[in-house]
Amino acid sequence: MPPIDQNSRRRRPTGLIALDETAVYDGCTLYAPLTGTGEVYLIDIHGRTVHRWDLPYRPGRHARLLADGTLAYNGVLPGEKALFPMWHKYRGGVMLRAAPDGTVLREHRDPLQHHDAHHLDDGRILYTALEPLTGAQAAAVRGGVPGSEAAGGVVWADTIREVGPDGELLWSWRAAEHLDRASFPLHEAYAREHWPLINSVTPLRDGNVLASLRSVSAVVVISRETGEILWRSRPGTVSQQHAPTELDDGRLLVFDNGVFRPGHDVPYSRVIEIDRADGDIVWEYHDPAREFFFAPFMGSAQRLPNGNTLVTDSPSGRLFEVTKDGYLCWEYVVPYFAGYEESEVRGLFPSEPNAVFRAYRYAAADIPWLDAAA
Repeated sequence: MPPIDQNSRRRRPTGLIALDETAVYDGCTLYAPLTGTGEVYLIDIHGRTVHRWDLPYRPGRHARLLADGTLAYNGVLPGEKALFPMWHKYRGGVMLRAAPDGTVLREHRDPLQHHDAHHLDDGRILYTALEPLTGAQAAAVRGGVPGSEAAGGVVWADTIREVGPDGELLWSWRAAEHLDRASFPLHEAYAREHWPLINSVTPLRDGNVLASLRSVSAVVVISRETGEILWRSRPGTVSQQHAPTELDDGRLLVFDNGVFRPGHDVPYSRVIEIDRADGDIVWEYHDPAREFFFAPFMGSAQRLPNGNTLVTDSPSGRLFEVTKDGYLCWEYVVPYFAGYEESEVRGLFPSEPNAVFRAYRYAAADIPWLDAAA
């Protein structure tokens, strides 16, 4: 008898798990395995791969299709040193656009980029990066585990940058300049190496910027004109959340991870809609068995044109779709397992995960080049 695989996720079924064709939003789903070497997959609702890109860098989080059919991809810049233990887990550094055949058309590099890079159709890129705070500036950051700063007592603070198609800096924002330390303290369980850990940044229709500050459990709207915080989620609404997006009615769709959720002794994840007018939650999805769906880190949600929501349960490599009333109509588990390349990350995450950062669903009309490519 062969030995039993000790990777519990790999022992479970993968690929297509559930499908109700009468309720699902038809189309293809895009994802990039985080421990891959640069593979990006497009699968149909039956879980069959209909297209694949092979890119020269492992994923620095995720990929997304743009209106012209090109692939926006965030990759990991090779050869960089770890700024702190978790840096290799979520850093990026290469932001590129690729043709359907994998040809790299354009590339922008910033070794301090991490988590999110939002590629706009006109060639601009809005992305998160870091800058070091030392001395009194580092000490002024509130919260976190005492003595857990990066080497040399550094607190790496977030910045947001927007560059043009030629790499020219068009706009920038600094947490150290615009975030009130008392109003946005690190959670007491988090290391002081990184503040406030912006894991998502996207432009709003009014031109301002929507951002998710994970380690301080806040979703904020940043004024593009002044840099000030125009709106923030009410404290206690979200807990270590990811991927807020603006819906057609102005509400925000948020993947709420639920780590350290106030007033709850059993952690669970959910997807919520927040009404910005009063900060209330007006829609929520969680699994009927709440504890079954819990992603302690990463995750995303996409509202589909038919009102359904595509959810990425990132650590489990589990993609699923639910209707407005919470009916699960599609489920797929990523079948690609591998370990992280960097020894620092393997020490923190020794298993071989099938994780993905985000997934996106596209209708056939969004990918007219697909038949030609096939």
